[in-house]
Amino acid sequence: MKESSAESLDSSVQGNWPPLAVKDVKVVLQKEKSDGISSPSRDDDSTLQNPGSHSSILDENSKSQLGIPEGRNKSPGLCFSDGKCLIDYILVYRKSSSQSEKREIFERNIRAEGLRMEKEACLTNSDVIFLKLHAPWDVLCRYAELMNIRMPFRRKIFYMHRRHKFLSRIEKRINKFRGWLPRKPMKFDDDTLPYLEENESFTAPFSRSRIHHFIIHNKDTFFNNATRSRIVHHILQRVKYEEGKNKMGMNRLLTNNSYEAAFPLHEGSYHSKNSIRTHGAENHRHLLYECWAWWGVWYKYQPLDLIRRYFGEKIGLYFAWLGWYTGMLFPAAVVGLFVFLYGIFTLEHCQVSKEICQATDTIMCPICDQYCPYLRLSDSCIYAKVTHLFDNGATVFFAVFMAVWATVFLEFWKRRRAVLAYDWDLIDWEEEEDEIRPQFEAKYSKKERMNPISGKPEPYQAFTEKYSRLLVSSSGIFFMILVVIAAVFGIVIYRVITVSTFAAFGWALIRNNSQVATTGTAVCINFCVIMLLNVEDCCWKTKLYEKVALFLTNLEQPRTESEWENSFTFKMFLFQFVNLNSSTFYIAFFLGRFTGRPGAYLRLINRWKLEECHPSGCLIDLCMQMGIIMVLKQTWNNFMELGYPLIQNWWTRQRLKREHGHIPKASLPQWERDYNLQSMNAYGLFDEYLKMILQFGFTTIFVAAFPLAPLLALINNIIEIRLDAYKFVTQWRRPLPSQAKDIGIWYGILEGIGILSVITNAFVIAVTSDFIPRLVYAYKYGPCAGQGRAGEGCMIGYVNASLSVFRVSDFEKRSQPRTDGSELFEEAVKYCRYRDYREPPDSAEQYTYTLQFWHVLAARLAFIIVFEHMVFAIKTLIAYLIPDLPKDLRDRMRREKYLIQEMMYEAELERLQKEKDEKKKKERPHHKEWP
Repeated sequence: MKESSAESLDSSVQGNWPPLAVKDVKVVLQKEKSDGISSPSRDDDSTLQNPGSHSSILDENSKSQLGIPEGRNKSPGLCFSDGKCLIDYILVYRKSSSQSEKREIFERNIRAEGLRMEKEACLTNSDVIFLKLHAPWDVLCRYAELMNIRMPFRRKIFYMHRRHKFLSRIEKRINKFRGWLPRKPMKFDDDTLPYLEENESFTAPFSRSRIHHFIIHNKDTFFNNATRSRIVHHILQRVKYEEGKNKMGMNRLLTNNSYEAAFPLHEGSYHSKNSIRTHGAENHRHLLYECWAWWGVWYKYQPLDLIRRYFGEKIGLYFAWLGWYTGMLFPAAVVGLFVFLYGIFTLEHCQVSKEICQATDTIMCPICDQYCPYLRLSDSCIYAKVTHLFDNGATVFFAVFMAVWATVFLEFWKRRRAVLAYDWDLIDWEEEEDEIRPQFEAKYSKKERMNPISGKPEPYQAFTEKYSRLLVSSSGIFFMILVVIAAVFGIVIYRVITVSTFAAFGWALIRNNSQVATTGTAVCINFCVIMLLNVEDCCWKTKLYEKVALFLTNLEQPRTESEWENSFTFKMFLFQFVNLNSSTFYIAFFLGRFTGRPGAYLRLINRWKLEECHPSGCLIDLCMQMGIIMVLKQTWNNFMELGYPLIQNWWTRQRLKREHGHIPKASLPQWERDYNLQSMNAYGLFDEYLKMILQFGFTTIFVAAFPLAPLLALINNIIEIRLDAYKFVTQWRRPLPSQAKDIGIWYGILEGIGILSVITNAFVIAVTSDFIPRLVYAYKYGPCAGQGRAGEGCMIGYVNASLSVFRVSDFEKRSQPRTDGSELFEEAVKYCRYRDYREPPDSAEQYTYTLQFWHVLAARLAFIIVFEHMVFAIKTLIAYLIPDLPKDLRDRMRREKYLIQEMMYEAELERLQKEKDEKKKKERPHHKEWP
């Protein structure tokens, strides 16, 4: 009767909407087999199954979808010893553990929930026991309904658009022309990836009363492996292990060492002797490796649907975001490279660098006390040319472009996320109401109030205590920021001391380039400080910042897990952001700004003269800082991301080989191979997101000073995607598939970085670079003053106008150079030049600021205000013009909602009509003969 109702439903759908193209799909509900849904048997805990041959997890239907012939994929360790029950979850414990009583109660309650269990000893360590769990069909159905898991129930119906004959002919010709073009190399062939039926079907929350509506070809594959593992994990989190209000959940048993590990299984081996092109994939893991984690497909699009099916929506969204970010870096990298090339091509025509290179008679004042000699301005020729590569006429355009790019990136990501949420059935998905954290409940169990939503009493944290804890936590955050600033202060002291040391160095190469050597070594030391504050403690296995963030977050006592996670995430990001960028902020906005002038230098602790900028400008120091930090940080991250798990897994294999001799990897069951892999870190995708968000900040905040930053980020991300994919597929245990509809708090952090980048780039252009002083000179003081134009010809004399004159006899005693410069200039130096706008020593108001200084200062402030308002207005306009949902997606969602309602309505009408007809047949009166 159910089959006939489904067929009539199909026909009714086709009859109601004739212009729609509908594939006639029958819903086949197979007869329940006794071995498939039999009541769970009580396994004997004392009986350990002997590892033998195990059948594959893939049934005939799944193999046909993957292109795997029957009889393939005999990887051991995917089923119980009977070869029929699929392993949905693995728990690992040690027989020597002291928590056996809690474990026995927990396992007894697991059986009561209907899960099947089987135990097996480890082949390489007899103390380790693997507990295999299997969820029968009735358990899966019951909890799928309870968890509102959406399952496919009808193939999607698509419009057959009516086109005009003329448009149809044009489309045919375009398609014919496309046939001559080569195939898109970045796309996989249609026959390479498996057909995932759930992506082409309407879905609805599973219901046992309406089970005949769902597409069930095979009970073993109706719920895929990720869904089965999620259901089992949901059960384990709600099973009690002791009498008490909060004595439940697998996580607490993992914390108190009742169990050592808990994980779902990988679907067999990730590599095969046979080629995937000729023999097909062995399993989804093998397919992911060949189509995603293998380095040979670095240029291909990611198979996001397959990633989502295997690892869950949360990890799928991370890789979707990372791929989208990487793709959006292409235009930014191209424009940044264009700005750099523009600087190269216009280098020979740059009037400022020409004047610096030809200024052999211009004598510059020493840049440090006593040991630094007088220098010719022409000695800075190379640095002036390098500065022009980054600070040229296209820099302002690039800064505006990157600010707009950040907005476009975020707005279009919202649209991309909406499409993925629709395709992955996450539009109507809402997270379950967060449970109260056990620590919060234990702390405030005596104070309760009624929950306005549930109407149940729950622990309550008083307002005064909550904000007093937040105040103490904020003080801790401020203290850690001061620690970072103290480290930066130490680097500043290093710079002011070593510039004199390098100036007196015996090696001529170092002595002649003392300022560059100081900057380079200071950047390397800064990088070491950054990594030192991120190094893991040997005892606690956590980083310094991580320990502080954990302590402060636990001190706040957040009420729910999501509140705890958001608080911890914000603190960790703030610590890492300040740690990574504090020195860069110093160089960009403070270096050379408060040094004073020759004869009246400002000193640190009244002892050390503050460091000055290079004669060619301060931007070269900022470029060196960003380039070195970015390259070293990304190289170190990539090494630690892949090298550390590889070394750990290699060490585990060597240890097993020493203890048990050579054991072929293929002979170990799958659960034991997965147990020997590294577990995903405790904070899930936190570290992955944090690296990319910090890189996004580094790419956008100071991009005006380093246009090649997007290119370096692009190259790193192309490598990062494959590194992460390789790590997830081959080096880590399979993480628990979980759902999410967005990237969480990270989106708000990205928006904040986008706003900060506008402000910092405005200050970099106005304060750090020489763009504004050159503009003021061209329009006010140069040869073209008053003519309303500015070009290279208008910059003649700019270098001389930007340098002030100082009389050597006015030097302080402790600043007086040890040589008078006669060995370089044939006579003693009487006057030297320095970068500033001050009156000459012969003036009535000697060494005071000139009118040009105030004009430049006013122009800088005006530029900052105009630039920020203009860019923010453009960003706001773009955000307003780009809707969060694409129009076609909005129409599809409305149409799908309408169709689902109609289908359900028709199905219910049909069911009621059949019941009515059957009732009439039973109540029909018997005909009697008339008298």
